[in-house]
Amino acid sequence: MSPRASSLPPGSTRSTLEEAFFLAKDQRLIEKLRTLETMQKSKQALAEVSGITNDLILEKLVSLGTEPQTLAALAVVPLVEVAWADGEVDENERAAILKGLAASGVAPGGIEHELVESWLKRRPDSKLLEAWQQYVRGICEKMNEQERSAFRHEVLKNAQAIAQASGGFAGLWKTSAEEREMIEKLQAAFG
Repeated sequence: MSPRASSLPPGSTRSTLEEAFFLAKDQRLIEKLRTLETMQKSKQALAEVSGITNDLILEKLVSLGTEPQTLAALAVVPLVEVAWADGEVDENERAAILKGLAASGVAPGGIEHELVESWLKRRPDSKLLEAWQQYVRGICEKMNEQERSAFRHEVLKNAQAIAQASGGFAGLWKTSAEEREMIEKLQAAFG
């Protein structure tokens, strides 16, 4: 025993060690709480941007480091591709995509909004769809079957809504053959 330890009153060393132990434990708990709070804020931001409401998907996207800005742009790619599938974007499709963008918190004037506007005016290069497909494949590799299924459902539901926005002929055949073909391509990206 060192001379210092013997000069402390009985129980002092033990009390100091207990305080240090609990301080370290409290700090770990506080850090876990901060991490959970950050994850919750990230999930909320991703939900607002993407329209995805499934908690499993949102948690997986957060754990993969997906940023709301990245997801905002990538979430619109399938919608833009479906809108362009028949060779042109009509006003109803354009309005539906921009309305969804606004609902997800992407304000006009921002870079994401301007990017989508440009995609709606001029058909994006096919490399954009390829990049989206690769991104989806990469994300899906890290998801379980339930997460993949929910993610696929969300994307295809939104794509189908854009396909039906154009109205078809006399209210019939709202989804063209080209739009159905594009939706099948989107579905294939999920494996």
